[in-house]
Amino acid sequence: MGAISLRLPDDVLTRLQNLAQRTGRSKTFYMVEAICEHLDDLEDLYIAEQRLIDHRAGKTQAVPLEDIMKRYGLED
Repeated sequence: MGAISLRLPDDVLTRLQNLAQRTGRSKTFYMVEAICEHLDDLEDLYIAEQRLIDHRAGKTQAVPLEDIMKRYGLED
């Protein structure tokens, strides 16, 4: 596991310290949790943006929702 130095605004650091004290977990635990959660969101956003760019550039085609629902047996 690697180490990173991180500077946090005072109010965020205070909140993090309070949370760690109240729960008995380390600040590192919560920082890793927050980064992993946000990283998942950022990766999803990046993929969605790339797909939109590709679609607008004519590199991909949209598939109607009805076709997807039918393909996977999800229609009403």
